Amino acid sequence: MKNNEMFETVRKCLGLYGVASAVVLSVVIANAATQGSVSTFMWVRSVLLLAVTPLLYRLAARDPQRLRTVATVLPIAIVVVDLIPGVCPVWFAALQAASALPLIAVAVMMRRRTVAETRTACDD
Repeated sequence: MKNNEMFETVRKCLGLYGVASAVVLSVVIANAATQGSVSTFMWVRSVLLLAVTPLLYRLAARDPQRLRTVATVLPIAIVVVDLIPGVCPVWFAALQAASALPLIAVAVMMRRRTVAETRTACDD
């Protein structure tokens, strides 16, 4: 995959992450509006993970190394925190985990690119 193609795919994945994060926040809003149980943790987490999307776009354009690191660490952090018993309901944890999937794809693409660049440099 060429750099331009990969960059476009990364941008699409980041867009998908943003949409998924917006869906999570929308579900939290809907749940709160219908007298559902919504904790402060769920509000803060939903807003922050959606707010990270523009930063990820910026990293994609300006600092791919940091994007690679963030895209690797963030999904792990999302899942691990949600697995702490009593922190959030299962439905919220499932939505959060699903929203992290595009970031996993970004991390994999960025790692493959780094491996490919390393191999090319070693072949020279």
